[in-house]
Amino acid sequence: MKPPSLDWAHLRVFPLSERTSLTRADDILKAPDSSPPPLPQPAARAVEECAQKVIAARRSGGGVILMYGAHLLRNGAALVLKEMMTRGWLTHLATNGAGTIHDWEYAWLGRSTESVRANVVTGTFGTWDETSRNTHLALMAGGLRGEGYGTSMGRYIAEDGCTFPTPEQLQTQIAAEPSHPLTSARADLLNAMCTHQLPAGRIEINHRWKHASVAAQAFLADVPFTAHPGIGYDIISNHPMFNGGVIGRAATLDFRLFGDSVETLDNGVLLSVGSAIMAPQVFEKSLSCVNNLRIGAGRPIVKGHSIYVVDLQDGGNWDWNQGEPPKTNAAYYLRFCKSYARMGGAMQYVQCDNMAFMHNLYARLAAQ
Repeated sequence: MKPPSLDWAHLRVFPLSERTSLTRADDILKAPDSSPPPLPQPAARAVEECAQKVIAARRSGGGVILMYGAHLLRNGAALVLKEMMTRGWLTHLATNGAGTIHDWEYAWLGRSTESVRANVVTGTFGTWDETSRNTHLALMAGGLRGEGYGTSMGRYIAEDGCTFPTPEQLQTQIAAEPSHPLTSARADLLNAMCTHQLPAGRIEINHRWKHASVAAQAFLADVPFTAHPGIGYDIISNHPMFNGGVIGRAATLDFRLFGDSVETLDNGVLLSVGSAIMAPQVFEKSLSCVNNLRIGAGRPIVKGHSIYVVDLQDGGNWDWNQGEPPKTNAAYYLRFCKSYARMGGAMQYVQCDNMAFMHNLYARLAAQ
């Protein structure tokens, strides 16, 4: 196979401030203690049951993991999630690459979201300099500390930037310790500094809307926060600085960190909210790895966990409490339901707006 013929170093990128952004943090953020919207009875009943399961899990030491898609953030959930972390109701948060992209853009610019239809045809969809550049800066800085994707982004936002060593320091470290676990991270940063003229020392990036960042609030609250991106899935790929090694290294650590939290799910709760692809795919592999290690150590597999899957789709008009449908039923091909139905424990599908579900869940927990 011949190498790519297009030189992506020639991609033109543009200032993020020039983009027409469709959402503003100040407009979308929901106050946690405001009145949540009413829910239809099936969803309201599921929220009540979920709240009781969360309380029971935390009292018994079980984990409560929230896996969410980017729309939950775009729908204004950051302050609600912060309060749920602060009160100990969430013990781990996980999102996809888009979730961290909107997270950073809200934190720095105060607005996010663009028109895919309008911008792809002009070659400007995702080609915004600061988003990809700062994501890579955060991950390269975190890589030098052996940090994963979520922690690196949270620290970068919370601490308003990062500090890089000099190229000479990196060269010395690489030459002196070529087999060191951080050598690849040092080499990626050295290459980026030389190729993209990145300065050594302190890089100051003021994030004026830190309160709109779930990553930053998780970092400050010392709650595990992981990101699970795909190569080519996210707009950070649309930039000359894009480095799949940097992304993959950070995401690899986060997958393993996520497993540490799956280990706590005995009698715990998994919330999969608005994530039809990342959450079921990551969870099923992680649960298999954790069960594999437990069996190898002579321990029982994860059990007693409750799974709540929340999305707007109708679930294929199938009652997932009965288990999965036959292959002749179209509902069988709803991956976000089918995968979770195979994960042991008790899975319940809730057809509901993601923000409405989380806001109502917070209200029920706060009322206990």
